[in-house]
Amino acid sequence: MKALVNTGPGRLELLEMPRPTTGPGEVLIRTRSVGICATELEMIAGWERTGFPAIPGHEWFGEVAACGPEVPADWVGRACVGENVWPDGREVGFELPGGYAEFFVTKAANLHLLPEGFPFEVAPLMEPLAVCVRGMKRVRADYESPVLVLGDGPIGMLMAWLLARLKSPVLMVGGRPGRLRIARETGIRETADFHSFPGTQAEGIMAAFGRKFPTVVDATGAGDAMHAAMDVLERAGRILMVSSAGLDEARFLWTKILWGEIEIIGSNASEGGWPGAIRLAGSHELPLDRLVTHRLPVERFAEGLDLLRDESIAVLKVVLDWAR
Repeated sequence: MKALVNTGPGRLELLEMPRPTTGPGEVLIRTRSVGICATELEMIAGWERTGFPAIPGHEWFGEVAACGPEVPADWVGRACVGENVWPDGREVGFELPGGYAEFFVTKAANLHLLPEGFPFEVAPLMEPLAVCVRGMKRVRADYESPVLVLGDGPIGMLMAWLLARLKSPVLMVGGRPGRLRIARETGIRETADFHSFPGTQAEGIMAAFGRKFPTVVDATGAGDAMHAAMDVLERAGRILMVSSAGLDEARFLWTKILWGEIEIIGSNASEGGWPGAIRLAGSHELPLDRLVTHRLPVERFAEGLDLLRDESIAVLKVVLDWAR
């Protein structure tokens, strides 16, 4: 099989690799398409979590190519997506090979078989959408109450769309004009570009929107965003952290949490969010097609990585398609 292999810091190569085999309770997935995530840019650059060589790809869509023992044989040929975390804590696309390969192995118990008529063009978005569905359960946003979303990437956009379904006025702060334009075109009430803020992020938010918020969603993972979130939060408000924070730090007085009665909520990964994500995608309630801004054949992977890094153009999600 062919696979995009992270062979060293900053190196991704299209190589011939042995096709994996299945064990009990496992399935072989034939990848049809896979999204490029900003987290994978960190992985490819080199980090402590995974070594080299490694095969990324946790935002995958495929079909069951073979079943191991204890898995129903009639699953073969079925379109599917799936949770990536294995019982031992390893994750497909990180410690385990993922959808940057033509074939990979995962646990059958993690699969979600897609129904007939499912919009396959948005299937690679089910992983980030499931992350956000779980985030919505964690944040408990109030119906029709204003929400501030920090971050204009795919997670920020999906969270904003889900919050807007509650009839909540959603306002967004980001740093890419093209993405903020898409946000406004898809129902986000107001946006602000933090590059235009004359002072701190909190000062810029207050100047742009003229108010504090009962709920703030941090989809950036940046320490300065957390500082801003705490400073623009109403008393007894809540902050949802729904992005990978990496090694960034935020430093603040503990008394800010005490005096402000602030609730800080972490929401990690996608557990429990998959059925809701699949239902939402099938219902066409969210403009998911606007999230996939670029589709490329796998052979043009380098172009896809460059697109995601380019802040001058309106790139949200780049999807790589495996030709058949």
